[in-house]
Amino acid sequence: MKEDPRFRASKSSLVFLVLIINFTHSNIVVQGDSLDSDNSKMLCDADLSSFLPLPYSNLPNMVCKPVWNSYVLRYSQTKNHKITIVLSTIYTSGWVGMGFSKNGMMLNSSCMVGWVTAEGLARIRQYHVKGLTPSQVKPDQGELPLTSIPPVVVLSSATIYLAFQLKYNTTLKTQPILLAFGTQYPHHLHLTHHDDKTTINFDFSSGNADTSAGSSASFFKDKRTHGVLGLLGWGLFLPFGAIFARYLKHKDRIWYYLHVVVQFIGFLLGVAAVVVGVSLDNKLHDYIPTHKGIGIFVLVITILQVLAFFTRPSKDNKYRKYWNWYHNWLGRICLLFGAVNIVLGIHIAGSGEAWKIGYGFLVGSVLVICIVLEALLRLKRSNEKDFPPAISMNSL
Repeated sequence: MKEDPRFRASKSSLVFLVLIINFTHSNIVVQGDSLDSDNSKMLCDADLSSFLPLPYSNLPNMVCKPVWNSYVLRYSQTKNHKITIVLSTIYTSGWVGMGFSKNGMMLNSSCMVGWVTAEGLARIRQYHVKGLTPSQVKPDQGELPLTSIPPVVVLSSATIYLAFQLKYNTTLKTQPILLAFGTQYPHHLHLTHHDDKTTINFDFSSGNADTSAGSSASFFKDKRTHGVLGLLGWGLFLPFGAIFARYLKHKDRIWYYLHVVVQFIGFLLGVAAVVVGVSLDNKLHDYIPTHKGIGIFVLVITILQVLAFFTRPSKDNKYRKYWNWYHNWLGRICLLFGAVNIVLGIHIAGSGEAWKIGYGFLVGSVLVICIVLEALLRLKRSNEKDFPPAISMNSL
C-alpha cells in the first residue's frame, strides 16, 4: 500500500528535529570558574583590619571562598542567625553588586551594590529589582534584613570590599546568590546596565558554592535551551512554513511538502520548548503569568493546526473554503502571539544585547521577505487581470 505523503513528511521532520535538538544541546555549555588552592589562599590572606571597621575586620570563624572570576566571599554566621558578609573583587570603575534571590532570577531580588565615585566617594545601597530595566531597579528598597550596623564599601589596592550584616530568623543555608558588575557609574543612584552577571547556589552552612554543575548550571542550561527552541520553533520555522504556503503556490506540490515539513519541525521544536519551560518553571516557581499564559495559548493553537492538517477536506468539498479561513487565520494568530511571547521571554530572562539584536534581525528579515514577496504576488495578480487568457468563449 502506498504511504500517505503527509505521514512521510512528518517522519522526515521528526528526524530533522532530533538532529536540531542534539546540535542545540551539544553547543550549550555552562562553564564554571575554578581557582586552585594557592590562588584561593592568596586571595583570602588579605588583612581586613587595616582598612575595614569592626565588625567586618574581625570575623569570628570566618569562611573565605573564591566564587566567580575575581570575586571572593567572606562571611561569618553566629548562633543567633546574624551573618556578616564581606564581598571583594578587582575594581576599576562602575559598580559591584551581590543579590539574594528566592529562585536564582534577577527579577524580584534584593541586592547590595557598592561603588567608589570618580571623586573618591564611597557609596553602598540596597536595591530592589522590580523589573529588568534600569528605571525599575529601585534604590534604598529591598527585603534584606539589614542590622543596625551600617554597611561599608572600601577601595584598597585596586580591590573593592562590600561589607554588610544581615539578621535572619533561622540559620542561612543554601541560597541563590547573584553577582554582577557594571563599568559605568550609577547616575543619581540609578544603576547602569550590568556588563556581566552570574548566579551561584551558595551553602552558607558549609561554605560550598555550586558554580559549574548541579542546579545552577542546570538552570542556565534549561533557560538557554528553552529560549533557543522557542526562537527556532515559533520565530524561524513556523514563519517560513507560512511563507512557503502563501508565496510558492506556483511551484505545484513542492510548496505543500515544504510547508508540511517545515511546519512540523516548528511544531515539534515549540513543544520541546514548552517541555523545557515547564521544567524551568518547576525549578523557579516564579510568577510570570503573561509569558506562561501566552505560551499555553500558542501551544493550543499549534495543536489545533496539526489536527487541521489531518482533517483537511478535498478541494471540491463544500467545506474547504471554511477550512482555509480557519487554518489561515489561526496560523496568523499563532505567529503573532508567538513573536510577542519570544520578546517577553527575552525581557523576563534578562538576556543580553546579543539575543535582542539577533531576534530583531530575524524579525526584520522575515518582514522584508514578506513585503517583497507580497509585492511580487500582487503585481503578478494585477498582470493576470490586465491580460486575460487569449482563448475566450463566444458570447453568442
